[in-house]
Amino acid sequence: MARPPRPRRTRLPPPHRGRRPLVRRPLPGPRPRHPLTRPPAAPPPQNHRPPAPRPATRDRDHEPARPPRTPARLRHAAHQLLHFGLLQARSCAFAVALVAGIAVSGLLPALPVARYDLVLLYGLLLAVLARRLGWDRPGDTRVLLGCHAIGLLFELVKVRLGSWSYPEEALTKIAGVPLYGGFLYAAVGSYVCRAWHLLRLELDGYRPRTMAALAAAVYLNFFTHHWLPDARWVLAALLLAATTGTWVRYTVGDTHHRMPLALAFALIGFFLWIAENAATYAGAWSYPDQLDGWQPVSLAKFGAWSLLISVTFVVAARTRPRPA
Repeated sequence: MARPPRPRRTRLPPPHRGRRPLVRRPLPGPRPRHPLTRPPAAPPPQNHRPPAPRPATRDRDHEPARPPRTPARLRHAAHQLLHFGLLQARSCAFAVALVAGIAVSGLLPALPVARYDLVLLYGLLLAVLARRLGWDRPGDTRVLLGCHAIGLLFELVKVRLGSWSYPEEALTKIAGVPLYGGFLYAAVGSYVCRAWHLLRLELDGYRPRTMAALAAAVYLNFFTHHWLPDARWVLAALLLAATTGTWVRYTVGDTHHRMPLALAFALIGFFLWIAENAATYAGAWSYPDQLDGWQPVSLAKFGAWSLLISVTFVVAARTRPRPA
């Protein structure tokens, strides 16, 4: 039996052939926008207020203004102040121990050794102890010796001119000045050296030659003003000009601070004036108006100490390593 013939396949034409292509007509209504295009901004309302201006910058570098202090900032500032006070107390260890020894010596009963001689022996033992305990380094010892010599010469001239006196008798007095008088200036040098180490002091813009010349002029003016016009105000203005742009950088914990050198001189001079009141009350020396009874030291000595500290600072700065 014969097989039926297979049906023949016919190829249909593509849909677009012979037909009208479909055209999509837009729907009635607003034309849809692309999702990335922004719609037009709506007009501002009638009672619209412009936005507030940005906070003003606080310096020429256009840094943003500091935010208001928070309790955390206040706690940090209080901790920094307390830590700074403790470092200052450690820096004054030699000076406090010396003045305390002088005060205690005035409370002792009558001894076969003069009080000034006993204080000199105490000062020498204190200097050795400070060296053994690590308060003072080898370079600091040279600063202390230099301040002791400068201070002793200062005392010899000022006592001879009647600025102050040491009324008690002693075997170790030369021209009315006990030899322990130089330790009072060495104590100031010890404070500067100790503060330099503990606070990790660095100087920016320091002029060593100018400061050395002005410090020498300040030292000489304390002698020459007895015969020549007093130039302390002129020297103070020159020191202010010489320290302009000089910053003392110091570190408290992990926080770095800085202070103008002129302000540092003023602060040290103020606290030396307070220490001088304590020393004269303890009987370390007496001014003419204190011979009949103790009186507070004149406020003019505050300015004198602010100038005189420049001498000690220059001596201490010469022994510091210079930055590379």
